[in-house]
Amino acid sequence: MITELQEAKRMAMKIQDPVETLLSIQDLHVWYELRRFGFSVVGHVKAVDNVSFDLAEGETVAVVGESGCGKSSLMKTILGLNNPTGGRVVFDGDDLSKLKGEGLRNYRFKIGYVQQDPYGALPPFMNVQKILEEPLIISGMTDKTERLSRIRKVMTEVKLHPIEDFLHKFPHMLSGGQQQRIVIARAMLREPKLIVADEPVSMLDASVRVEILKLMRALQESHGLSVIYITHDLSTVKYFSQRIFVMYAGNLIEKADTRRLLQNPLHPYTHALLAATSDPDAANAESFKEVPPGEPPSLVNPPKGCRFHPRCSRAMVGLCDEKEPVDFEPEPGHLVACWLYQP
Repeated sequence: MITELQEAKRMAMKIQDPVETLLSIQDLHVWYELRRFGFSVVGHVKAVDNVSFDLAEGETVAVVGESGCGKSSLMKTILGLNNPTGGRVVFDGDDLSKLKGEGLRNYRFKIGYVQQDPYGALPPFMNVQKILEEPLIISGMTDKTERLSRIRKVMTEVKLHPIEDFLHKFPHMLSGGQQQRIVIARAMLREPKLIVADEPVSMLDASVRVEILKLMRALQESHGLSVIYITHDLSTVKYFSQRIFVMYAGNLIEKADTRRLLQNPLHPYTHALLAATSDPDAANAESFKEVPPGEPPSLVNPPKGCRFHPRCSRAMVGLCDEKEPVDFEPEPGHLVACWLYQP
């Protein structure tokens, strides 16, 4: 019987080495204005604050953090739904801030989006065929035969068969796993280069989660896709990502190869996330005592210095509460924004 660790290693070995950069995020800021009575600006919600990373062609990364850390704002900016307050998003050589009209439209065709709640993501008044036809019509595919051929191809790829049994069903007639397969099929319709998956298995039963993750891995391998996997659950990333980016209060605080980070987490917050990860072994229940007290800070007035220091038992007075940490590299390829690792 294959253990979880053996399965994770097997899947990691199948991932091809990245070739060149597809997506480059450079000093990205996404701030939302706070207005008094809808007029004067009285502050900003600093949802994403000075985030930088590169994503290679064919690479999968997981952005991990608790609710409110800025994951969704980062995702929406990459999708072209938010305008950056500062910094740059460069995708396939194109600067997102310079794209308008047809250029922005073509940009969005290159990115597929898998939503968290499959039922909420599917219009209840449309059947599966119409749901999958609509993006093709919007993108200019006028030939109905060509549209149906493309729909049948993606439905085969997401293993929804016999196809005729699903084409005329409405979302409420499908199981949660089938609904998510439709959402994935819709994301694949225009043969994207990048898939952004926002908590794609959090609404599904545990038994279905593994099937959906294996399906997404198979699609990633067969199409050479890059994938950004947004999640708060570290227990699933080992099956699906090459690298992990840990996000806290709008900042990326640790970046490393998946296996290295899970085996040797450096940042105190990453330790806390791992301690809070579900573990069916009752003998490990004591690990929950390591979870830090308090709540994530307000992104309107984040703490000075390291944003985690009010909750950190290892915070150093006069340093962590005064100076914002930069990225240190205690070991090759493992970056951590924490003063504990300054040379």
